[in-house]
Amino acid sequence: MTKPKAIVIGAGIAGIASAIRLSVKGYDVDVFEAGSKAGGKLAEIKMNGFRFDAGPSLFTMPQYVDELFKLAGKNPGDYFKYTKLKEVCRYFYEDGLRLNATSNLDQFAKEIEEKTNSTAAEVYRYLKKSKTIYEVTHRVFLERSLHKLKSYLHWDTLKSIFRFGQIDAFRTQAKANQSFFKDRRIVQLFNRYATYNGSDPYQAPATLNVIPHFEYHFGAFMPKDGMYGIVKALLKLAEELGIRIHYNQKVEEIVCSNAHQVQGIKVSGKIYKAAIVVSNLDIWFTYKHLLKNIPQPKKLLNQERSSSALIFYWGMDGNYSNLGLHNIFFAEDYQKEFNAIWKDKTISNDPTIYINISSKHIRSDAPADSENWFVMINVPANSGQNWEQLIKEARANIIKKISRMLNRNIEKDIVCEQVLDPRSIENKTGSYQGSLYGNSSNNQFSAFLRHSNFSSKVKNLYFCGGSVHPGGGIPLALLSAKIIDDDISSVVY
Repeated sequence: MTKPKAIVIGAGIAGIASAIRLSVKGYDVDVFEAGSKAGGKLAEIKMNGFRFDAGPSLFTMPQYVDELFKLAGKNPGDYFKYTKLKEVCRYFYEDGLRLNATSNLDQFAKEIEEKTNSTAAEVYRYLKKSKTIYEVTHRVFLERSLHKLKSYLHWDTLKSIFRFGQIDAFRTQAKANQSFFKDRRIVQLFNRYATYNGSDPYQAPATLNVIPHFEYHFGAFMPKDGMYGIVKALLKLAEELGIRIHYNQKVEEIVCSNAHQVQGIKVSGKIYKAAIVVSNLDIWFTYKHLLKNIPQPKKLLNQERSSSALIFYWGMDGNYSNLGLHNIFFAEDYQKEFNAIWKDKTISNDPTIYINISSKHIRSDAPADSENWFVMINVPANSGQNWEQLIKEARANIIKKISRMLNRNIEKDIVCEQVLDPRSIENKTGSYQGSLYGNSSNNQFSAFLRHSNFSSKVKNLYFCGGSVHPGGGIPLALLSAKIIDDDISSVVY
């Protein structure tokens, strides 16, 4: 019997995951990717003997990747290997404070108590609250559609609804964290988790305090072959399943019947028919460019976008023993930095800087006696700013800040450079305005305001990826594919 056809638009991590899940269900799957490589934001850069993971650099919840191999009847370890990090992140403050967040929570809590005005008890109390938010939200808000009645007919959903007050949705993350910690520097440390989905801790709900639970309870991990190794492993599985990925094939239209039933897609004027279509393209571009005659959810599409990023990929001549895999150099005035991003739509002259150095774990990512620095700051989405000037000023401020805090002139060690800004993020990944996570979460009802994973207008049309429910980042993007999977019937032979 001929398998029914399914088409996935976009080979980002959620698109590949959707293709694998559809194939396992019995569909004949084609993926159409506008670019020359798979991965979307989860890309890699190679230059002058250095290799960089171009996008996401923190790996949590690896079980969501492993699950895809298990669904296909494969042993995940035969395709994809990773190790749990003993050290999660190194934190640097302007006043000289240095903190090493280890995977050993007791050790980290003890260090906070010894070096700051906060106590270990405060840390435990805070992470207990983080765990509670996770317990209330993960099955209902993260693993199911919020837009279907059947999601609310589960007993665990009803239990979560009764516990809604425990998710801390009615005060900001910053206000909540101030109530947990006496030391403003520890408040700042936990405020930064709002940036994991491109939001502002001074506006976003304290529900986002669920994020530390992923890191401190489940752990942070490092793929053996770097973050792009996730893509390579899933592509190998997709190939074995018979999934066809068509590169450099930009979809022009999602073709629908007059009865609003999906019929396929159009590429270079040619129609490819399918019983199911899944779009991994940013929901804004999906409506604006691909759904020609379907009413647009204007209110949703006009919502505030998440923040973007300015990233410098620096090949560094030399080794920095005081840096680890993940490093944060905090701004002196955190609220000023976020006001610059969200109110003034510009970049603070004292930004918080994140440095990822994968060569600390993967020696081949940089030449001998060298390091590959992924240097990122949070910036506003593109709304027509003078980016050339902003990049020039930010680069100078970043070099000055890191050099001062490390007491070492880093500029002389930079031997090669590439830059990624909101404009190039949009061009390379199809993310509207270069926003990394679709709409922002600067609203207590933001989880309910994300677009659903299915179309209410077109039958058998679905949406996955960071711009739709449940949100951005690798774990949530993979969960968007899982939610679609739960809604589609298996092929019966």
